[in-house]
Order: sequence, then C-alpha cells, then structure tokens
Amino acid sequence: MFNYTLSELTPSKKEWIDAVLHDFDSFLQDHADCERKASGMAMSLVAKYPDRTEILQDLIHTGIEELEHFKLVYKIMANRGVGLNKKMTKDLYVEGLLKHINGDPTKGLRDRLIIAAIVENRGFERFKVISENVQDEELAKFYKMIYLSEAKHGEMFLRLAENYFDKLEIEQRYNEMVAIETEVINSLAIAPALH
Repeated sequence: MFNYTLSELTPSKKEWIDAVLHDFDSFLQDHADCERKASGMAMSLVAKYPDRTEILQDLIHTGIEELEHFKLVYKIMANRGVGLNKKMTKDLYVEGLLKHINGDPTKGLRDRLIIAAIVENRGFERFKVISENVQDEELAKFYKMIYLSEAKHGEMFLRLAENYFDKLEIEQRYNEMVAIETEVINSLAIAPALH
C-alpha cells in the first residue's frame, strides 16, 4: 500500500477512559450498538454503490465481520447479565463527520470511504486504550483482538478508495477530515461510550 503521510487522531482524554472503566456495562451496550451500526454502514455502501464491483467483496466481508464482533460483545454482555439497549441512539460522532461529505457523487464515495477509515482508526485508538487500562484479563485480551481488527479495517477503507482516486488526493482529504474529526470528538460530552 502507498506510504501515506496521515495526520494522527487526537488522543482520547483521560476523562474518557475513566468514564468507560467506571461504567463498563454501559460501555458494552454502546459497543454492541456500534458494531451493529458498523455492519450497517458497510452494507449501506454495498447498496449505494452496487456497480463498484472492485470493492463489494471487501465491504460484504466487513459487514459480516462487524456482526461477528457484535455477537462476541453480546456474549460478554450476557455473561455479565447486561442486556442490549432497547433502542439504538443516533451516533452524533458519525453524524458530525457525515455532514462534511462532498455533494458530488464521485467525491461523495471518496469521502464515505475516508470517513469509514477514520471511524475505524478512532475505534483502534480507543479500544487499544481500553485493552491497556481494563483490569480484567479476559476483557483486555478481547479488546486487543478488537483493536487489531479495527486497524486492518482502517487500512482497508483507504485501499478501497485507491481503486478510484489518486493516492495524494486520498491523503489530502483524509488529513482534512482528521481536523474535522478532532472538532467533532472534542464537541461531544464525555460518556461511557465509544464515541
């Protein structure tokens, strides 16, 4: 893959990991919702761009893998006696990013793939923080597996974009979106949630 010069995401605040560790059951509920939403996002790209055959297999595989992650999170929840949220709430983080999608259909695809990469990279960053701070060894091991998967997904979405867009254009737009992501994540209240 092209050696991108990508802006780093702003590190999560200590207050965030403190909130997660203080109410891990609520975090698990949100994590489960996020995995379902991630699966839905991958499949919505399949539905929106059925003619982009070069990327469909990877998107379908990702949609299934995110559902597998949901299944694993739910198993942890069930073992702890934690139920699913009765209603999935809107993800203000993702909504804040999607507001910046270019209106041109082609550039819209570019932006959706880049936003997907950023969302996965944020997941990598936050799941890694959890794996390094949670006291339960099984949870630490689980979140290590999850963050390594998120890293692969982040790279994959950029690789998918390379099918249609110049690498320097991808890099420039990614870095623009990282600046926007910093504003979005800093605008959100600290909560025991992924975003």
